[in-house]
Amino acid sequence: MSERGLDAKIVDMAKELQGFTVEMRRDFHKHPETKFEEQRTSEIVENFLRDCGYATQRAAGTGVIGILECNTGKAKSTVALRADMDALNVEEQNDVSYKSTIPGKMHACGHDAHTAMLMSAAKIISSLKDHLVGTVKLVFQPGEEGGAGAKKVMDEGHLNDVDAIFGIHVWVELPSGVLATRKGPMMASSDGFEICITGKGGHAAHPHLTNDPTAPAADIYNAFHKLISRAVNPFFPAVITLPQLEASNGYNVIPDSVKMRGTLRTFDSDLRNKLMDHMRSITEHYAKGWGCNSSFELFRAPYPPLINNPDLVDFVTEALCMLGPVAEAEMTMGGEDFAFYTQKIPGAFLQLGIGNKEKNVIFPHHHPKFDIDEDVLWKGVAAYALIAYKYNMLS
Repeated sequence: MSERGLDAKIVDMAKELQGFTVEMRRDFHKHPETKFEEQRTSEIVENFLRDCGYATQRAAGTGVIGILECNTGKAKSTVALRADMDALNVEEQNDVSYKSTIPGKMHACGHDAHTAMLMSAAKIISSLKDHLVGTVKLVFQPGEEGGAGAKKVMDEGHLNDVDAIFGIHVWVELPSGVLATRKGPMMASSDGFEICITGKGGHAAHPHLTNDPTAPAADIYNAFHKLISRAVNPFFPAVITLPQLEASNGYNVIPDSVKMRGTLRTFDSDLRNKLMDHMRSITEHYAKGWGCNSSFELFRAPYPPLINNPDLVDFVTEALCMLGPVAEAEMTMGGEDFAFYTQKIPGAFLQLGIGNKEKNVIFPHHHPKFDIDEDVLWKGVAAYALIAYKYNMLS
């Protein structure tokens, strides 16, 4: 069969598996599991991969890697495809047949779709084994949502032999069915920080008898936001947000302490480090000026910026031409732990548009009414499979 004929066959198989893909996506959606709790999901995935002829390894606790060796005597390369599996601590508000059955947990970022798409792609890739050389690794990753699951996979050495890695994320900001990527920086670094200011509480009517921690807290909050306009080159994107504050439970009670949590996002590691130093210094000195003690700590692993390999973006654009033109994605201040892979392995990350106003698929990621246009899932399946096949041909 010609190369173009095989491309068309892959697309046709992806369309034929659409029903299975939707079925699996809805099953995972009904049974969401948050970071490093993906026991049920990983068991389903692992059994499926074995049935398709893959060897499997466990990774990062609840992750699964499927390994397909293809004509290894000719092997020169190993390509990896990644799907994240974890859900979020969100109470679903959708009234659908596949609504989450777990109170307070929901697939509000589309990882259920990623898992289902890569499972279907696994079936296609396995059926093409005789046409492939080298090795294909399918990474079903746990703990993307704040757990740095990708870092754990890398630290355990599962991908030391991988030459290139690719990932897909459903994207509600894009029209349904549109594929997009970009060269270079695509998604921002992501840090989660916590500030604790400790003073001396008391009655709100007698603030002079206290060391009120809310006073420096308010100043620190404002000073952090001034950093963006006064310490950052305006041509270098950066965001500091402090949406979580815990202080007094009473309108007339000055608390002993104030806790604030927030996030820093940049595309430049040097700028990130500079802002971190500023933030630590501001916290220490503002608190000290009001007679308070302070701490500034990161409460989770920092995510680096996601930077796509330009050559692999060119490759993807060509490899997926049967699915239509690949658009240029906008840079986003959202974080993604796929960046841990691209720090050490050449890689490319793609978006699959799922936004559809007619179907009311309009709510953003992490929203309790987030949903996807399932009619385009076949396209993600085909993209995964085409990338594996086309990259394999480069060996």
